[in-house]
Amino acid sequence: MPQSYSLSSFPLRYHHISGQGCVVALESAVRQERCAQLSCWKAIRNGYASKSEDDGDNATSFLEVFSQKLNAFYRFSRPHTVIGTALVPSILMNIYIVGLNQLFDVEIDKVNKPDLPLASGDLSMGTGTAIVSAALLMSLGMGIISKSPPLVFALLIGGLLGTVYSVEHPFLRWKRHPFLAASCILFVRALVIQLAFFIHTQKYVLGRPIVITKSLLFATAFMCFFSTVIALFKDIPDIDGDRYFGIQSFSVSLGQERVFWLCVQMLLMAYGAAVMVGASASSLPIGKLVTILSHCTLASFLWLRARSIDLSSKASITSFYMFIWKAIILC
Repeated sequence: MPQSYSLSSFPLRYHHISGQGCVVALESAVRQERCAQLSCWKAIRNGYASKSEDDGDNATSFLEVFSQKLNAFYRFSRPHTVIGTALVPSILMNIYIVGLNQLFDVEIDKVNKPDLPLASGDLSMGTGTAIVSAALLMSLGMGIISKSPPLVFALLIGGLLGTVYSVEHPFLRWKRHPFLAASCILFVRALVIQLAFFIHTQKYVLGRPIVITKSLLFATAFMCFFSTVIALFKDIPDIDGDRYFGIQSFSVSLGQERVFWLCVQMLLMAYGAAVMVGASASSLPIGKLVTILSHCTLASFLWLRARSIDLSSKASITSFYMFIWKAIILC
């Protein structure tokens, strides 16, 4: 029985015996086979390249998501509110306080502060609740581990007042009442933090006896002015949402302009008192001069900034509010 063979089954050197037509057919078959192999390798190479590109895209996407979540946490923690706070447990407690306020103020913040992560949807309510819970537990845990009663007292009082300030519950939600809201901020920032942290540092960190000094009393009194201003000023740019949701802040009751200039006058009084205390202090002349000049300079900057503020612009008011926070550091 005759047996048939494919042309490609013979070595190339034998095909010339079949004539010129066979040679052409052979060359065509070889080219087709090589093209098929080349196409196969191209497909494999493109597959690996596509996989590498996908891996790169996945890595980029992960970094972008991580960066967005980190930015959302940064905005959620309201970092300007920890200015002047050096203890880690107090920073964590502050995150609990400002985070809890955002959890109960989502609808208000959609009007007043739409860039906050819960209001904008950058963080979910579940994530916000987890952050707040973790911050509270870690703060109290670190306070207990420190074995410092004044530190634990400061954390408990701060957390308690932060809770009654924000939580929607009968007899709570003190932020609805301007006097109670201002009292919470004043008591925590001007009294509890100043005195409790001073005792903690002196006795439980430095091991020194507790001595109430004139500088401590002046710092406490000075922070009373600043804390009151912060309590009043923070509601000035939020007047629209507060009025709509029934938050009777001083800005809603008295008007933005009156509250604004009241805050400016209180700060100028605080700087004036600082100048007088510095001038009468029993220190070297150079120390007195530095104290007087520095507080006069800050008061001048404050006055100039205040005169340039556009009270119809929320951005302008917020910028001045942040200037007040920064001024605390310089004091």
